[in-house]
Amino acid sequence: MSDDPPLPPRSPDGLVLCDDLIFFSRIAGAARAAGLHVLPVKTAHELLAAAQARPPSAVILDLQNPGLDVPSLLADLRKCGPTPPRVIAYGSHVEAEVLRAARAAGCDRVMPRSQFVEQLEGSIRDWLGPRIG
Repeated sequence: MSDDPPLPPRSPDGLVLCDDLIFFSRIAGAARAAGLHVLPVKTAHELLAAAQARPPSAVILDLQNPGLDVPSLLADLRKCGPTPPRVIAYGSHVEAEVLRAARAAGCDRVMPRSQFVEQLEGSIRDWLGPRIG
C-alpha cells in the first residue's frame, strides 16, 4: 500500500453531448482505441459544467439534442479554460439548415451523422487531440 496521494482525475480529451447511450459507446470505443478519454453529457447545461470543471480539448455535439442552442453554447464554451475546446458537430443529413446553422455559429467541423460515423475511427485522434498553434 502506497502513501502517495491519489492522482487527480484525468481531464477528458473530449465531452460528448449525446443522449443515445449506444451511439456514445461507439464514440467512446473509438476514442479508447486511439488512447483518448471521453465523457458523456446529456444536456448543454451538463456540458458547460463539465467543461468548466475540467476543460476538454474538444466537444462532440449531436445537433439533434433537444433544446440545443448552438450559438449560445459555443459562446459559453469559449469562456472555458485558456484555450476553447474544438467543437465537432453532427446531425441528420435531412436537416441541412441545422447543419448550416451550426457551421455559421462557429463549430470547427460539422457533418451529417453518416459522415461522422464513416470518419470516426480514422479521425477521432485529430478531432480530440490537443490544438497545435
